[in-house]
Amino acid sequence: MNKIVNYCKACYDELAHKTTWPTRAELTHSAMVVLSASLVIALVVFAMDSIFRALMGVVYPG
Repeated sequence: MNKIVNYCKACYDELAHKTTWPTRAELTHSAMVVLSASLVIALVVFAMDSIFRALMGVVYPG
């Protein structure tokens, strides 16, 4: 039981005193980068899907 308590204390100490947390501006910037990248990837996948759908329409008319 003592090992678990020591582990929890060490985890708290690391999170509270040794971890560098991002500022609000850094966090907002990172979130915008992720959002932009996700949007670009979604548009690329949509374009590829549309192209493949058109090609399959030519190969398998009907």
